[in-house]
Amino acid sequence: MQLIFSLTVMVFVNYGGGGYWIFEHAPWNGLTVADLVMPWFVFIIGTSVVLAFTSLKKKGVGRWQLIRKLSWRSVILILIGFCFINYSPKDGLLSWSWLRIPGVLQRLGFTYFILSLMQTFWGQKVIPLQDHWWDPVRDVVLYWPEWIVIILLETLWLCLTFLLPVPNCPTGYLGPGGIGDNGLYPNCTGGAAGYIDKWLFGKNIYNWPTCKVMYQTTQPFDPEGLLGTINSIVMGFMGMQAGKILIFYRKKDVSILSRFLVWAILLGISAAILSKCTRDEGFIPVNKNLWSLSYITCMGFFSFILLGGMYFIMDVKGWWGGQPFIYPGMNSIFVYFGHSVLGPYFPFSWEMHFMESHWEMLFQNLWATTLWVLISYLLYRKKLFFKI
Repeated sequence: MQLIFSLTVMVFVNYGGGGYWIFEHAPWNGLTVADLVMPWFVFIIGTSVVLAFTSLKKKGVGRWQLIRKLSWRSVILILIGFCFINYSPKDGLLSWSWLRIPGVLQRLGFTYFILSLMQTFWGQKVIPLQDHWWDPVRDVVLYWPEWIVIILLETLWLCLTFLLPVPNCPTGYLGPGGIGDNGLYPNCTGGAAGYIDKWLFGKNIYNWPTCKVMYQTTQPFDPEGLLGTINSIVMGFMGMQAGKILIFYRKKDVSILSRFLVWAILLGISAAILSKCTRDEGFIPVNKNLWSLSYITCMGFFSFILLGGMYFIMDVKGWWGGQPFIYPGMNSIFVYFGHSVLGPYFPFSWEMHFMESHWEMLFQNLWATTLWVLISYLLYRKKLFFKI
């Protein structure tokens, strides 16, 4: 349900969120509602991987069948993002000079690929019946190889972020560049993250980062770059942990909810320590552009709280079945692709006449989002589901 909810909010935010600042991404450090959406999506992808692969194993699907399936799905996601979502020709049909290489679906596809490989090789554990001293944390202990991979990935992120020398920039710089930091480092946007992306992709990265207007930056910076993708995998692994809790403690609502709460508390405390509960003065500020460590721990906190709340409302109490958000979730790729490609066209948008007021833009964005929910509902009624 978290996936379904976050997808609907993502559509609304991508259409403009009524022009309100809280539905726009933070210029650099800090959080808005818009900054919550993609991590929720990544988190629940991790949860879905555990649940789906466990179900496939029970059906007798072998390891190499799983590898072929996950590889195909990952490649298709990456190609859709690269060839269609990022496609906006300016200098000719196949001009390399403008084509952005990173992107949202590329990051989701690669994150899904790594998480699925981890689940395929180390996650298909049989739940032991006998008692062990580590039973209270068996959903962690049994998956120690996955934890080693995640610890190594996070160590890599920390080392590259804080130890990699960046020409003409302070080592470990996390600022926006431009006029930020009193204009001392104008060409250092994103520090090591920005440097690595420019070295790998050249100019084929995002040229309009959220810091461009406020900090008057001249350097491109891609919020879906390489270093941030490492932490996207770590974020998805938190979701995998939620999936393991659901499997190990099935039909034990108190155990599930209590473990969700424990994870939320641990991640929330970690985020508070790393950020010092400030926007700019922490050891590692909360930053969606960088997908910083404090950002994903903070998002992990919110994700466990949201998932726990929805589990309580929908599974424990049965107060709500998820309508109408459940329908876009059944055609998530179709909705994401459709709203990205068709967003600028009628009937999803039109030329606005009252530009100084939020009401027309808010109505337009709500109308477009509602239209995709309605389309999804009609597809559901016709039993048409577009899946990879």
